Formats: sequence, structure tokens, C-alpha cells
Amino acid sequence: MPQSLNRRQLLGAAAAAGAAGSLGIAGAAQAGGQHGRPHRVPRDQISVQLYTLRDQLGIDLEGSLAELAEIGYTRVEHAGFVGRTAAQFRVALDHAGLRATSGHVAIPQPFDADVWEAALEDANIVGNKYIVHPFFGQNAGGPIRDAAIYHAFARDLNRAGALARRAGLDFGYHNHQAEFLRQNGTSRTGYDILTGETDPRLVHLEVDLFWAFRGARDPVDLIEKLRGRIKQVHVKDLDVNGSFADPGAGLIDFGRIFARSREAGLVEYIVERDDAGTPPRTPADALRTAEAGYDFLASIRF
Repeated sequence: MPQSLNRRQLLGAAAAAGAAGSLGIAGAAQAGGQHGRPHRVPRDQISVQLYTLRDQLGIDLEGSLAELAEIGYTRVEHAGFVGRTAAQFRVALDHAGLRATSGHVAIPQPFDADVWEAALEDANIVGNKYIVHPFFGQNAGGPIRDAAIYHAFARDLNRAGALARRAGLDFGYHNHQAEFLRQNGTSRTGYDILTGETDPRLVHLEVDLFWAFRGARDPVDLIEKLRGRIKQVHVKDLDVNGSFADPGAGLIDFGRIFARSREAGLVEYIVERDDAGTPPRTPADALRTAEAGYDFLASIRF
């Protein structure tokens, strides 16, 4: 598939993936029926990326966390501490009855072990189990197309993962779409390099399902290739214009993907919408996204 998709190609890719998986979904549902019930997402594995509610949190951290708990969330994934220290943020989480099981924290570039160990200390204070590098693949000049940069970054991911493991944390990598570009005119993508040159014992994968499709990659293909390494997914949907939609309101057939959860190694399903709270959307829209995402994940059967 092409590496840079126009709107028609992008929507075609999503539709093709759904059509290709239709028989697999039926088979999974039938297998579930043979054992009495279809599969579902465990409610205690549903999370929300707090970046979705960044404006809401800035207005009222404690109130927003309480609203997430009221929706039904028991865990969240943070992206910073909203101007608080790690200890202060933990207090706010505890008061709301939430656990920040995961956090997005960028590894320092160039790599600095002391800086990274300080971040790991904060992660343990907050109560993280997972710490995830959130973004790579672009620099000031645009998308990276130099394999040497990916090779070097893969080494840094291994270093970060080794230190995280020593600190009792599970380190992961979160994708966007630029990683799926071919490097140096070869057939090998940046994602191929990162996943092929990192130690599975040190670096697991948090697959952003939306950005995988935007990068012309079917998440089911990623599961088949990287089985056991995909512990977390970001659940965000793709609308007919190739932009964001609330989970369950767009084109992505999540049931087809979730039917492979055991093969993937999935233990956390994280609701996210990048543009929630960005004008013309409001902080209230972000909370509605969180509620819609939770309700979708709690009700989907596969």
C-alpha cells in the first residue's frame, strides 16, 4: 500500500481491512458461542489517555478525575502531571479512586541515564506499571527517512527499557504514522527497524490503532507479526474524512482487532481522541469522548 495516503486511499484501506476480517470475526464469535458467551473487554482493563482531557484537567484536575471515576474508569494513562509534582498528582488520583497504571514519558535525546532514572522514580511515585515513549518519526525537517536514525533510536529504547526493568517498570513504545514510511528507499520501514532491533523483554508495544491505519498498516497484520508484544492499544476511531472520531462512531472494526487480543498480548485498552478539547471542540466534548469510549469498550462483543 502507498506510504502517503489521500482520503480515498485511506478510507479504502480501512474498508479493505474490515472486509478481509469479516470471516475471522464470524469465526471468533462462533467460537465464543461454543463456550457459552462471546468475548468482551474486561472492565478493569479499560483506561483513558488523559491527553484527551488536557484542557478539562487544566481547569479542574480533581473534578475531572472524579468525573472519570463516575463514568466507570478505574485506571488512566497520564501525559504529564498537569503542573503538579508526581506526589501531588498521585494524591489527586487516590482521592478520585483512580490508578495511573501507565504514563507517557519521552526518553531523553541524546540519551541521559540520570534524567531517565529521575523520570522512572516519578513513575513509581505515581504508581505506574507501564511507562511509554509517546512520539518518534519526525524532526524539524519532517518525517524521518534515514534508517541510521532509527537504528540509533532502537538502541536508546533498549537502554531505556533495561533501566525501567531494573526500576520495576514495563517500558513501551507508542506509534504514530511516520514510522511506517520506508527508509532510504528500501522496503524496510522505521517501525520494522524499531520492532526488529529492540529486545521484546525490554520494550513492549502500545499500538495506536488510528495511527496504524493512517500509516497504511492493518493492526491485525501487526498482531500476527508481533504476537505477544502488544500489551496496550490506543482506541481511537477514524471518521469518513480521515480525521478523529469517538470510539465506535467511525470506520475501524475494533471487534476484528480485539478478537486477536490474546495473540497480541493485550492487557490494556486505552480510550483517546487527539482533538478532544481543541476548538471548535470544547473541554465538555472531551469528557463526552471519555464516556462514549468507556461505554463502547464495556459493551463491545467479539
